[in-house]
Amino acid sequence: MEEMNTRVLRITEAKDNAIFVYEEIENKLLGWVHVFGKYLIELEYAEIGGLNIDCNARRQGIGLKLMGKCEIGAIENGYQEIKLRPGEQRKEAHKFYKKIGCDKIKSQQLFLLKL
Repeated sequence: MEEMNTRVLRITEAKDNAIFVYEEIENKLLGWVHVFGKYLIELEYAEIGGLNIDCNARRQGIGLKLMGKCEIGAIENGYQEIKLRPGEQRKEAHKFYKKIGCDKIKSQQLFLLKL
């Protein structure tokens, strides 16, 4: 838990990073999203680092509200697009992203080099 708290602190202190949360009145966390700026030689854009909605709170508009916050933040930071990279197995997430207007632009594999 301490490691996660450290990461959250680093994210919230970074200029082009934000975490938005959705809570019930009783302070129960129902969802969160992390959006960050990505700078590459050929382009720059905002990217979703993670979007998670409590399984008992899905299909209630929470994801849509959180993504709306990301869009506003991205525009305020000068980005013209947001990219998402849901895993291939996350079929329900794919449906959600298509429903809110996202286009699938490519499939790719992810490789890891452990250090």
